[in-house]
Amino acid sequence: MKSDRLVAILLMLQRREQITAAEVAKELEVSERTARRDLDALGMAGVPIYSIQGRSGGWRLLGGGRTDLSGLTESEARALFVTAGPAAAAEAATPQLKAALRKLVRALPESFRSQAEAAASSMIVDPQPWGAAGEAMLPPELLDELQTAVIRGMQARLSYTDGAGKESERTVHPLGLVSKSAKWYLIAHTDKGQRTFRLDRIVAVSLSDVPVQRSDDFDLAQSWRALTDDAGRYRSAIEVHATCDPQGIDFLRTALGDRLQIGPAASDGRIPVVFHAPSEYGIAGHLSGLVEWLEITSPQSVRDHLAAIGAALSARYGPNAENEKSPGQKPGDSL
Repeated sequence: MKSDRLVAILLMLQRREQITAAEVAKELEVSERTARRDLDALGMAGVPIYSIQGRSGGWRLLGGGRTDLSGLTESEARALFVTAGPAAAAEAATPQLKAALRKLVRALPESFRSQAEAAASSMIVDPQPWGAAGEAMLPPELLDELQTAVIRGMQARLSYTDGAGKESERTVHPLGLVSKSAKWYLIAHTDKGQRTFRLDRIVAVSLSDVPVQRSDDFDLAQSWRALTDDAGRYRSAIEVHATCDPQGIDFLRTALGDRLQIGPAASDGRIPVVFHAPSEYGIAGHLSGLVEWLEITSPQSVRDHLAAIGAALSARYGPNAENEKSPGQKPGDSL
């Protein structure tokens, strides 16, 4: 994990006056090219490191940095912990990485520690997809402003567009940020309790000087786990059994992602599958385009919905359907 390596490199810089890309590569068991990229990444994150060219060259921390990290400014320390924090907070994080982050906190000047710790716990990167894998995307434009609000404990005023397209203004207490399935989410306290906001629906943000009201026992990772557990129960409300032609399996994987369980092929070559869905009508509509390859065997209610969808499609688009055209449209005009 890259953040794991970045913390390890910084500890190496603390212990030694100078390190080389070759030494980093050997100690961390990566290529020299990867080591150089990691060293560059530390500099881009705001860590004051510099390189010395020549035969006896290498990388050093500005101001020495052999015993502490006092060479870091407050914003640089915050940038480092924003980089390393999500990896250390992950459930799969190694004890060594968590210990390394604690050592780094202790190495910081006292005045920097609170914001560095806040930065480390301000964000989670959840690697598990919701269902079908999403496409990678750049972080939203307002991510930095919202992360500043979380780290500094400041309330924020959001212009937000909900799923129905309705825009509203609301004051929130930002608690943390999460990246999952190529989307970003803000966890915040509101006058109606804790809420989750998609960052791609936030139109504008203005920060205030009013402090956030935050429960002493709030834990971002625990809160997000509860949210995803609730979402998982909703997505798994019904269990669907079907058989699929081998030619349609890849399409089915794309449509269902990690919800799809595939069994061994039957004697006729068709493949039994099982998956979960939040609603009978919703999954029928979602998969109706795969009717050429997919046959739902249970529950009967999903089959009934598919039959109704098929009848409606036939009535609208079948050979006996009335060929209605828009006013002024001529035969052969392209829609």
